[in-house]
Amino acid sequence: MTAHATPANAQQRYDVHRGDLPLSCPSPAMALWNSHPRVYLPIEAEGGTSTCPYCGAVYVLVD
Repeated sequence: MTAHATPANAQQRYDVHRGDLPLSCPSPAMALWNSHPRVYLPIEAEGGTSTCPYCGAVYVLVD
């Protein structure tokens, strides 16, 4: 884990941009040691909002 890693699952809502795709939870910037397995979320196919099936975090595509 790097000193700059965001804690995994620290929020319940995350705004994401098209440059962040493909979208995964936890994201590559999050620390993985204390989180669930990485899952890729089909945010575009789901109309711009996806919910992680593991932690319930909601991701919203803002652009």
